Amino acid sequence: MQPAVFPVVALESHALVDSGAGEKLERYGDRLLRRPDPQAVWSRRLDERAWARADLVFVRESDRGGRWEGPGARGGAPEWTIPVLGAVARIRPTPFKHLGLFPEQAPNWRLVEDLRPRFEGRPRLLNLFGYSGVASVLAARAGYEATHVDASRAALAWTRENQALSGLPDNALRVVLEDALQFARREARRGARYEVVLLDPPHYGRGPKGEVWRFEERIAELVEAVRELLADRSLVVLSTYAIGCSPLTFRNLLAELGPGRVEAGELALSEEDGGRLLPCGFCARHLRGLEP
Repeated sequence: MQPAVFPVVALESHALVDSGAGEKLERYGDRLLRRPDPQAVWSRRLDERAWARADLVFVRESDRGGRWEGPGARGGAPEWTIPVLGAVARIRPTPFKHLGLFPEQAPNWRLVEDLRPRFEGRPRLLNLFGYSGVASVLAARAGYEATHVDASRAALAWTRENQALSGLPDNALRVVLEDALQFARREARRGARYEVVLLDPPHYGRGPKGEVWRFEERIAELVEAVRELLADRSLVVLSTYAIGCSPLTFRNLLAELGPGRVEAGELALSEEDGGRLLPCGFCARHLRGLEP
C-alpha cells in the first residue's frame, strides 16, 4: 500500500532538484537554494559537486533561525520574483529559512481555481494565516472575492507586494490584520458566509494583540468557528507542516464541519527526475455540495 498523497502540481518556476541527508536542493527561478529539511533522512542522488553549486545556503544558528550564505548572498539579502500559475511572487529568504512561497500548496491552489465555475455569482474566499498572500492573489485572479487574514504586519505588506506584482488593483483583496480565531468568530456573529476557507496554521504563534495560538489547543475551536461561516456549497482546506498530528486527525476534525466529503493525506514535492516524493506536511479537504 502507498500512503495517501495529493497529486503534485508542478510549477514552471520551481524544481526540487534533489533531497537527502537532512537537506533539500531547489530551484526558484534562476536561483539554486540549499536548505535543511528534517524529513529528508535518505541518501542524496546527486554528488556534492551538484549541491555545491547552490547560490544560497541556509546555515542554522539556533532553534530560532539562521542566516543565508553563498554567492547569491553577497551584497546583502537577495530578493527576486518568479511567476506562479499566472501570478507573480516575490521570493525573500528569511532568517527562518522560509522564502514566502510553498510550492507543495499548488494542488490546493489549482483546486480552488478549478472549482470557481461551480459557484454562482462571485464566491467569497477566506484565507486565514495567509502569510505572503500567494493563495489569496491566485484566488482573486480566478474571480473570488478574497479576504486575507494574518497577524503579522510584515506578512500583510508582503501580500500587498505580490498583489501589485500580479497586476491586481488595490481593492482586489480585503487584507486584515487580526488573530485568525478572533476574526472567524466575529465574522460568524455578523452572519458572514464563505464558499472557500483556507487554513494553514503554524504550530505556535501570537496575534497582533498578544493572543496565543497553539495548534493542539486551539484548532478544534477554529474549526468550530469556521463551521458557522460555510455556505451551502463550500470547500475547506486545512494544511500544516511540522505538527505532531496525522492525516487521520485532520479527517476527524473536518468531519465535524457536517455533511460532505473529507479527503486527507500528505502534500509533497516530486524530485525533478519524477522519482522520490519529499513529504511537505499533512492536508485535509472538506467538500460540501461539490462532490462529483
